[in-house]
Amino acid sequence: MKKAILLVSFGTTYYDTRKVTIDAIEEKVKIAYKDYEVRIAFTAHIIINILKKRDGIIELTPEEALEKLYKDGYEDIIVQPLHIIPGAEFDYIKDVVDQYRVKNYFNSIKVGRPMLYFKGHEEEIPDDYSILIKAMDKLLNSYENLVLMGHGTSHYSNAAYTCFQQVLKDKGYKRVLVANVEGYPTLEDIIPKLKAKNMNKLTLAPLMVVAGDHAKNDMASDEDDSWKSILESEGFEVELHMHGLGEIPEFQDVYVEHIKDVIDKRYDNLGKTSKGKNLFR
Repeated sequence: MKKAILLVSFGTTYYDTRKVTIDAIEEKVKIAYKDYEVRIAFTAHIIINILKKRDGIIELTPEEALEKLYKDGYEDIIVQPLHIIPGAEFDYIKDVVDQYRVKNYFNSIKVGRPMLYFKGHEEEIPDDYSILIKAMDKLLNSYENLVLMGHGTSHYSNAAYTCFQQVLKDKGYKRVLVANVEGYPTLEDIIPKLKAKNMNKLTLAPLMVVAGDHAKNDMASDEDDSWKSILESEGFEVELHMHGLGEIPEFQDVYVEHIKDVIDKRYDNLGKTSKGKNLFR
């Protein structure tokens, strides 16, 4: 039986960061699961369109990638998101997978979880937040004052960022603050906290898999509305850490482990209920 792992990323138009993040994760997955075909798909259609128009490069959406896997004769599929939170992009992935379950194209098709999903307090429930913090240990301990730029979203999963902030605080990282490009907390929300903590000299780093457009432009550019410029105008001395989390080997390993969780069926029914499923049958 032919088996495949589809790694689904938001995507990026920057080849320098893709090589050391998305491609590096793909290579690590290939090494870990040699009996699986490993392929990539992007959820950001705008990025797919830019790459096609600008560079003539064809990247596939999740549905296009699954269609090709079906035509190529693959029967067992694992779809592993390379996203940080279970937001709108994760919903999109699950919706696509549900459509292909209805089509009955595959013998099995399962979805792994993004980086932050479970916040367990018991042995049988994983604590994804603590796992991520452990993977980020070197970064978190490299700077005295650190501001992490998350993407943020209007989706209810945006609460994952405040949960992550609380777990950081619980673990003693009181001079690491999280803010988002889109969604609470914004940079403006945390500036009073930075001042109250006297974090006058700080480092900005992306809380993202890739150091792409948001990192290069929204965070680090010399434009007046970049985070760097705003903080400097508020009197802060700003340094930049221009590396996506996807460059960290321990971070890459977490996605490899999430795939293993799917293969081993470790958390198939965790956080789910069967109530109501047979209501109209």
